[in-house]
Amino acid sequence: MDTIEDIFESSLNLEETHFQQGYDEGYADGLISGKEEGREVGLKTGFEVGEELGFYRGCVDVWSSAIRVDPNCISIRIQKTIKQMDDLLHKYPISEPENEAVSDIIDSLRLKFRAICASLNVKLEYSGYPKASDAGNIEF
Repeated sequence: MDTIEDIFESSLNLEETHFQQGYDEGYADGLISGKEEGREVGLKTGFEVGEELGFYRGCVDVWSSAIRVDPNCISIRIQKTIKQMDDLLHKYPISEPENEAVSDIIDSLRLKFRAICASLNVKLEYSGYPKASDAGNIEF
């Protein structure tokens, strides 16, 4: 009598068994594809951040070189802002992308860059700069 009940018991749990098997297979496949997708997104994001930081480093280096050649070519106030931007670039936690200071530092860099460009009356363009949706169509 036990064997007949066992046969019917497995038939009654057939849907639940298939559901669990499907869930387990889907979960395993999701882990694999999620890791691959996460890696791709991380590489892309890391490249974009590195490109933006490199752009700012280049600008700071050029401005600093101009100041060394002729200290009076840029006002003291702008020289201070350039120095602050240089300090922010050195402080950026490249090895710690999950550091909470990352967004604050990059926002400060962008703000100081715009201020310096406006003060020097130069129009530098950084094509990779993330643009807000139709925020006055400002380009750098």
